[in-house]
Amino acid sequence: MTQQAIYLGVNIDHVATLRQARGTRYPDPLQAAWIAEQAGADSITAHLREDRRHIQDTDIERLNAQIHTKLNLEMAATEAMVSIAERTRPWACCLVPERREELTTEGGLEVAGQEKRLRPLIQRLLAAGIEVSLFIDPEHQQIEAAAALSAPVVELHTGAYADAPDHATRNHELDRLRNAAAAGQKYGLKVNAGHGLNTYNVEAICHIPQISELNIGHAIIAQAVFSGLAATVHQLKQQIRHARANHQA
Repeated sequence: MTQQAIYLGVNIDHVATLRQARGTRYPDPLQAAWIAEQAGADSITAHLREDRRHIQDTDIERLNAQIHTKLNLEMAATEAMVSIAERTRPWACCLVPERREELTTEGGLEVAGQEKRLRPLIQRLLAAGIEVSLFIDPEHQQIEAAAALSAPVVELHTGAYADAPDHATRNHELDRLRNAAAAGQKYGLKVNAGHGLNTYNVEAICHIPQISELNIGHAIIAQAVFSGLAATVHQLKQQIRHARANHQA
């Protein structure tokens, strides 16, 4: 029995990283988004960080107005970011933890224990017609807390799996992801996954039947330097499609 189709969201943050390194107008994240869409991306992800190290406010406005698929806005769970989301109305917002000194998002959002702070922010986004996703570690208490907050989507942080130093650790982390995805489905949540995924480690994640969408950025942009963005997105899209279709439940 074949699994339900799995979707690919392409994160174009690091196109903006290259642009901001010189303060030029190029390369343009919007152009990257168009190329990714034409090559098969099902959505575009962009992280508007509080320090604006790569994606800028105008990028979000242009992406939201001009891409052909759906914009997934990654952002910190703050009043300022929620106000930006309410104004721009992206298709989805993924709430992530954020520290200014980090190079990349280093772990999942601590939802459990922060329900009082997160609830009004989530409710405002939902009231604006925005799908809300919570980027969390694959832990049952985080799944349970997300469901209690009526967030319809969770995105499982796959960094520990992707960065595992050996097979035993990787298998342990894969089991955590499997268990968390099953728990998410039990609570009626849509389950996505992302962080650190690439062509070498993505197939095992595709075999988790509850996962609906993968969000991948750095590996795609890095490989695009050598292979081109369209070819890289197309190849990865085909790989995850075949991995899901050929996996037996």
